[in-house]
Amino acid sequence: MTFKALMTALALAAALTATARGDAVEVENAWVRATVKGQQASGAFMTLTAKDGARLVGVASAVAGVTQVHQMTMESGVMKMREVKGGLELPAGKTVELKSGGYHVMLMDLKAPLTQGSRGPLTLVFRDAQGAESQLELKVPVAAVAPAGMAHGKDATMDHSMHGNMPANKAP
Repeated sequence: MTFKALMTALALAAALTATARGDAVEVENAWVRATVKGQQASGAFMTLTAKDGARLVGVASAVAGVTQVHQMTMESGVMKMREVKGGLELPAGKTVELKSGGYHVMLMDLKAPLTQGSRGPLTLVFRDAQGAESQLELKVPVAAVAPAGMAHGKDATMDHSMHGNMPANKAP
């Protein structure tokens, strides 16, 4: 491989992890929380902006047996974590943040620990207002906490390991 080809490949890889554009949705600041040995679940976080509006209808990853979009809410002082059924609405031109303490991607039934400094594959599936689906494949950096410039507030170190004991609803 020539030096120019290598530099082009490295620049493209860096661009995909920081910002990725599908046909209709821009993904920024994507990252996955590193795990410790024995931990069966983790979270992925990012910001999504759909130019014309869309819905995040699916997520897949080769590192997890089950991948879902979840929402965390507090109800009467009790934290509730639920899968977002029917997809996550992405209003036209508005940024939707997937972060600890709110919407996030859950990676469950992990096939191996997610080590800091590595990258994990993540495929996002979007549906536009006309019903057309598109996929965006990412190589997401794995970190113990939000990488510099990607902090998601005081809850950025929230532990998602409790999902390891949840029943897994495997997608077909």
